Amino acid sequence: MNSLVENSLTYETILKLIIAATLSLGIGIERELKRKPVGLKTSLVIATFSCLLTIISIESVLNTKPVTGITISMDPLRLAAQIVSGIGFLGAGVILRKGNDSISGLTTAAMIWGSAAIGIAVGAGFYLQAITAVVLVLIGVEIIAPLFFIIGPKRIRTKDVALLLYLKDANDIQSILKYLNNNNMEVDNIRIKDVRLSNNEIQHQINLKFSTLSTNLDTISLYNEIKKLPYTEEIEIEILS
Repeated sequence: MNSLVENSLTYETILKLIIAATLSLGIGIERELKRKPVGLKTSLVIATFSCLLTIISIESVLNTKPVTGITISMDPLRLAAQIVSGIGFLGAGVILRKGNDSISGLTTAAMIWGSAAIGIAVGAGFYLQAITAVVLVLIGVEIIAPLFFIIGPKRIRTKDVALLLYLKDANDIQSILKYLNNNNMEVDNIRIKDVRLSNNEIQHQINLKFSTLSTNLDTISLYNEIKKLPYTEEIEIEILS
């Protein structure tokens, strides 16, 4: 037992843990700047402990003493493989389905998985590969992806908007659709529901999802523009992306 402890607590082991923790800060800072659930502390914990478990898995195989007459076959990365499966529970916890049917948290879940990958890679001794992966991910997320939203294909450059309207007259449904079309807003989905009020009148609930190429679109200005329309009773609006 003492021999196992002495062999494990080497300078290389400590260096691996430090490198894994340091590299994870890159992902943690990127998430913190965007106010996402997984920040500095979470990324550091995932990467460091993944690295530790990988080291334990490898060291356990290397330090297993042979037994006469018994053949012992061990996979040095079996424990590391379980990290990848287990980390999925954390990833699933940050994926959210909103009331407007939009999904958020997928990038954060991928970052959690990436933090574990950093720990495993460093723990297995793949320092350069881990550093390269972190640099490529940060360049892709912070530089290349935003660039595509500016000069990429039309579908990537569009913003998706969820709009909930209440109208008194059913004929005004065509009016709002015409307004959106005239302002280069392409309707992707429409849902209509009749709501009976306390005075027994019928109000029409219009749930719209549309996309637009407008680069200076913001929630307040869009709200003010649609609120000015004479046939809108109530309005709820959200820019999804």
